[in-house]
Amino acid sequence: MAETNRYWQLAAHPEGTDFASAIKLVEEAMPEPGDRQILIRNLWLSLDAGTRMWMTAREDSYMAPTPLGSKVIGFVLGRVVASRHPDYAPGDLVRAYGQWADHSVLIPDLGDIWKLETIADMRQHFAVLGPNGWTAYVGLNEYGRVRPGETVLVSAAAGATGLLAAQFAREMGCRVIGIAGGAEKCAMLTGRYGLAAAIDYKAEDVAARLAAIAPAGVDCYFDCVGGPMLDDVLPNMAMNGRVAVCGLISTYDQAERSGPKTFDLVLMKRLTIAGFFSPDFYFRGEEINRLTRPWLDAGRVGMEFDVTDGLENTLTAYGKLFSGGNVGKTMVRLAE
Repeated sequence: MAETNRYWQLAAHPEGTDFASAIKLVEEAMPEPGDRQILIRNLWLSLDAGTRMWMTAREDSYMAPTPLGSKVIGFVLGRVVASRHPDYAPGDLVRAYGQWADHSVLIPDLGDIWKLETIADMRQHFAVLGPNGWTAYVGLNEYGRVRPGETVLVSAAAGATGLLAAQFAREMGCRVIGIAGGAEKCAMLTGRYGLAAAIDYKAEDVAARLAAIAPAGVDCYFDCVGGPMLDDVLPNMAMNGRVAVCGLISTYDQAERSGPKTFDLVLMKRLTIAGFFSPDFYFRGEEINRLTRPWLDAGRVGMEFDVTDGLENTLTAYGKLFSGGNVGKTMVRLAE
């Protein structure tokens, strides 16, 4: 094993998407696990937009802010190389909240760590069979309360969670419309993934297009974006529609917050808006996977993977989440 460990350190709170000025690649002596801790070699990093909130000083977010000077936290997939915990042995494959680093020190007793089986495409442990898949399934069923025959709208539909929500809704018998940025992404959604329609928010009037292709209104809006797009969607919701708020990627890097101008339609249309946070149901992962894995195994749902090689290139990959430069699940490959 190497004698040193590289990691990304949060040196300052990033301004907008200027991550390079705030997050620094640092080298340290290889850490040793303490009592009931393990050390893993990271094989894959999962890059998720929600982690942007942890890089701010905001105290009323869904997670406490990462202290300045600390290692950047995120989901990792890796193998145990040293263990001082009785339930883990060298060679075990695990998924956990670790660090953007060559190696992560983990404390299993704090939770959010899973032993995994080897599968053909290990990346699916983050996609269909991981937090993105769990978020999509629970959001549609328990917050969006979708039913066969309904019209479901998904924003950021070419992103990791949005792409799964769109496919799951399709498999549940819904008519699915996706919103994405660019003609190529929209063509992928309708062609490769069988959505009924896709709206290019960069080139089309979202509100006008929705009115044309969903004249009876949207029954469920699976919202990964938040922000101004709600002003396009709320007027096009059906009576008694549901908005399941999964993410707010359009505002994660904004210092000032504002609500939709059309918020009064929540009353006029008797809408239900519910936010949900995926760690609240991580403990149900195995249960959800039993329901969604048959779709994966049968080739009925899948994922696009945007892979960047090398820890040193992590910030380049991370920036894609906020520029719209990624398609599907954004990951960094450190080793196989």
